[in-house]
Amino acid sequence: METLIFKTNDPVRDIENLKKAAACIDSGGLVVFPTETVYGIACKVDKDSLTRLDDVKKRDANKRYTLHIGNKNKLQDFVPSLSLPARKLVQNAWPGPLTIVFEVGPEDINQLKNKFSDETVGLLYRDSTIGIRCPENDIARELLNLCRFPIVAPSANITGKEPATNAKQAIEQLASSAKQGGIDGLVDIILDGGECKYKKNSTVVKISAPSASRPPPRFASGDEGAGEAGKGAGQIIREGVYSKEQIRKMLTVNILFVCTGNTCRSPMAEGFTKKLLAEKFKCGVDRLGQIGYKIASAGVIAMNGIDASAEAIRFCASKGVDITGHKSRRLSTEILKEADYIFAMSAEHRSDIIRILPQAGQKCILLNDSGDINDPIGQDFEAYKTCGLIIEKAVNKRIGELLK
Repeated sequence: METLIFKTNDPVRDIENLKKAAACIDSGGLVVFPTETVYGIACKVDKDSLTRLDDVKKRDANKRYTLHIGNKNKLQDFVPSLSLPARKLVQNAWPGPLTIVFEVGPEDINQLKNKFSDETVGLLYRDSTIGIRCPENDIARELLNLCRFPIVAPSANITGKEPATNAKQAIEQLASSAKQGGIDGLVDIILDGGECKYKKNSTVVKISAPSASRPPPRFASGDEGAGEAGKGAGQIIREGVYSKEQIRKMLTVNILFVCTGNTCRSPMAEGFTKKLLAEKFKCGVDRLGQIGYKIASAGVIAMNGIDASAEAIRFCASKGVDITGHKSRRLSTEILKEADYIFAMSAEHRSDIIRILPQAGQKCILLNDSGDINDPIGQDFEAYKTCGLIIEKAVNKRIGELLK
């Protein structure tokens, strides 16, 4: 059977070719297509199609392939529960040159069996994980969106060989291993979209399932990933287009608390949040940054470098929270830009935040949904205790909402 080759550079102009390719994949065929990283081979997730793909790739049938989706909003169809860092990473990195390996819990696996066939779930989820990519390339995304079934897509090369970054390379490499010495019959359609943008593999990151039953691992790469501490939430499995530092920045959730002088209310909120997260994820407070959470505080008229007030330190200590190392910071545009979630102690603080950075209003709310949290500065310990209890309760509610 002759392999069809379509020059395909525009998803609108070349839509008919893409529809033919999608119909071919849905019927069990194999289609070579471009992504922004390397060329891939699209294949429907069923045993017969995957057996044929294994033969073309010269690959061990026990090895898995990465699911490809054309829209990141389809992720929830395959991974029902996401941690907060995972959600941020998906939002920042997709569509783009990143493959994410998600751990999927038993409850989610059972839920997925109600959506897909047992065969599909068995082929996609092994060891309770699934690798997923949402490519940036417009041709790739349109093709995937046109397909009616889940699609996997390994690189268009023989296993162990360099990946192809243009259609010519894909044809030559696949044909070189064919018994007949040609491409015909190996794959059904080749979409020639020219040179790939990056010409290198996607970065692969493993993200752990959201769970309070065990501590999440630290962000790791290479040898740093050895042992239990490196299995999951930030583990770089393969370096590619994105660097380790870029991935760290894209997945770290920044939570900011704002008050006036940053010596009592916001430091207490910061301390309680760190304690809450450390207990939930069964890790030390000093490891929160390594698992994707950065908790900070600042004051709208704070002087830099001032210790937390003695009364705030005393009350926090009574709750098992240590803020003795806190140093005050003046709120700035840079601090606000970095924050993903901003909690203000009063409506006036929120107004100050918006004045400093208008767009920050979209990510800023009052910490206490009942209204302002009054400043205890200059009052006795009982005032700090009253304030601290309000802050503790509000933190538990707000952070609980974020982690749902």
